[in-house]
Amino acid sequence: MSDLIVQDVVKRFGRVTALDGMSFDVREGEFYCLLGPSSAGKTTMLRAISGLERLDGGTISVGGRDMAAMPIQGRGIAMIFQTFALYPHLTVRQNFSYPLERAGVASSETSKRVGETAELLRVSHTLDRLPSTLSGGEQQRVAIGRALIRRPKLLLLDEPLTNLDAKLRHDTRAEFKRLHRELGMTMLYATPDQLEALTMGQRVGVMQSGRVVQVNTPRSLYAAPMNTYVAGMVGSPAINLVKGRVTRRNGGYFVELPFGALPADHWGMHLSGGEQVLYGVRPHDVLLGHEPSRGPGFDAVVHLTEPLGDVTLLDLEVGGAAMKMALPEERAASIGPGTEIQVTLSAADAHLFHAETGVRIA
Repeated sequence: MSDLIVQDVVKRFGRVTALDGMSFDVREGEFYCLLGPSSAGKTTMLRAISGLERLDGGTISVGGRDMAAMPIQGRGIAMIFQTFALYPHLTVRQNFSYPLERAGVASSETSKRVGETAELLRVSHTLDRLPSTLSGGEQQRVAIGRALIRRPKLLLLDEPLTNLDAKLRHDTRAEFKRLHRELGMTMLYATPDQLEALTMGQRVGVMQSGRVVQVNTPRSLYAAPMNTYVAGMVGSPAINLVKGRVTRRNGGYFVELPFGALPADHWGMHLSGGEQVLYGVRPHDVLLGHEPSRGPGFDAVVHLTEPLGDVTLLDLEVGGAAMKMALPEERAASIGPGTEIQVTLSAADAHLFHAETGVRIA
């Protein structure tokens, strides 16, 4: 059952269309991520759901109720913003209790919820302190608590980890997953960071120019992106895309790339001779050495190595085409700039896209 249904939503700011026929649904109790770059419309979408923006078209329903005429306070929705947005002159206890006092909740119930929320988020020791005395991680947990204490049906999270350092982002991602598991709450999380979306989302909606272009599980988006845009948004390092041309000879199809021909019978029923395509292979599927059982081998020159901890990223030139390759650190330790190596492109893991439209050839 869907808890949130967004259908054909349009929102304009003057001549700028921020949401252009946006449609998606979030199931009850689901952790759903909206993934898209800046200006894709993520924040506008969340503000529209919460009632902070009026729609120019389309509908939004939560729990089966149309939100068009619902006041902001009556929607059963809470939102956490990029900034912590805490009241600086109030203690943590007062920040927690303020929304309940506004809602007319009895003081005994307010005290109970404040204690439960502080314990859940492990900030009980900060209750009598001002926000300015807290660490960034503590401030973020207080912002989360102030949203959760109202016990919303739907929690909206707008890039909530943007202002945290790398360690705190990692810790807070785990915290959100723990809270989702323990509370069973429906959560909609907007982010430009694919790591956040793919590690946290049960399903991910990839946004482009004000609409969702593909929805699926993180694994399925990685394995079967519908176009080059999604392929580039999902997966790190980014997918290699090499221009090629389809040829047919000896009854079979091939993709002619700058460094050689690759068999393409796997896509044969969808191809035509002379067609311009993009051959996509992820850096983790560029293999070191010649492995005939996995695919054809090619000579390459290493231009740059980028150690990333347990993985090293190699920038290669393969027959005039630039490609990236990811290797375990111990295998890359002896490889430096200028080294000549042989690589194999894993044929079973490759993708083929129409060059003109960018659409994936199934």
